[in-house]
Formats: sequence, C-alpha cells, structure tokens
Amino acid sequence: MRALILRELTLALRHAADTAAALLFFVIAGTLFAFSVGPDPAVLVAIAAGVVWVCALLAALLPLDRLFGADFEDGTLDLLLLSGLPASAVAAAKAVVHWLTTGLPLLLIAGPLAVMLRLPAGHIPLLLLTLLPGTMLLSLLGTLAASVTLGARRAAALMPLITLPLMIPTLIFGTAAVTSPHPAAPLYMLAAMLILALPLAPLGAGAALRAAAE
Repeated sequence: MRALILRELTLALRHAADTAAALLFFVIAGTLFAFSVGPDPAVLVAIAAGVVWVCALLAALLPLDRLFGADFEDGTLDLLLLSGLPASAVAAAKAVVHWLTTGLPLLLIAGPLAVMLRLPAGHIPLLLLTLLPGTMLLSLLGTLAASVTLGARRAAALMPLITLPLMIPTLIFGTAAVTSPHPAAPLYMLAAMLILALPLAPLGAGAALRAAAE
C-alpha cells in the first residue's frame, strides 16, 4: 500500500495544476464572500467560519473527478485490483493522497483566509482544529462518491450531488465548534464521524470499484 501511495503522490505532483486550481478557487470564493457582504466587521465575524468551511468543501471537490477516472480509462484500475491489494486498500490509498495533496494545503491556507474575513485570532486555532477531521472526512466521502459514480454518464455532475449532502453534518458541527461557547460536543461529533468513516468509506468504495471493474 505504501508503494501505491507513493505512486499516487508522484502522479499528483505531475498534475499539480489541479491542486493549484483548487487552492485558487478556495481563496477566490472566500474573497467573493467578503466583497458581497461588505467590510462590516460584525457581519464578517458572524459568517467567517461558515464561509471558510463551505469554500474548503467546494474546493476539495474539484480534483475528485480525476481520482479514479484516468486509471479506469487506461486499465490501470484493473491491474491494481488484480495486484493482490484489497479494493478497500486501493480506495484508502486514493483517499490518503487526496487529503495530502488537497485537504492539507487547504488546511494550511485556511488561517490566512480566516484572518482576511476578520475571524478573531483566538478562534483561528479552533477553526483549523475542526478542519483537520473535516478535510479528512471530505477525502473519505469524496473517494466513496468518486468510486460510486465511476463509469457513469456525467459522473462529474453526480459526484457533488452525492458528496455535498453527506458533508452537511460535518459542516454543521464544524462551524458550530468555532462559533459555540462550548465547542467540545461538536468536536466530539466530528471525531466520531471520522472514526466511523475511516473503515466504512474505503470498504464501500472498494465494493464500488469491484463493481465498476466487472
């Protein structure tokens, strides 16, 4: 599995423009929110956490259409499934690489974007703390959605329709942890959802990959 992760990282670096596009979208979308509501600090503070979360969620969806598509088209996916690795391990490796190349960079630039949106400095560590499991959940659920829609017509349009509803609870608890005076409960919920998704999402994605390869 380590060799597969290294292979996927190498391929991701060759297509670094996809990651750059996602990060640029993240910054531009957050900036548009700031322009649309005006410079009033009270308004920006109220929406800053939600804006960062929504923009990160949408930006991380952009590279998902390449997650399995190229391997499916050139036959590499069949070879991976015949290599002896479980299909769930192939899906887990894809999710890990998606997080390393998209989720982690989004996490790193979320702080400066939050500062631009006037989020109080004391809330920024909490925002980043919630985005850590949140971006991991997005990578896991996005991998599941990408495998389910693999080979389908208009898969790129179907993927957000599947992923976004699944991310609603994560979005709710993530923003609640930043804005609530008692963030412990929302953080525990995020951790619980991540613990559930870690085994279940790769298993579901692996089953979908086997079905698509048949």
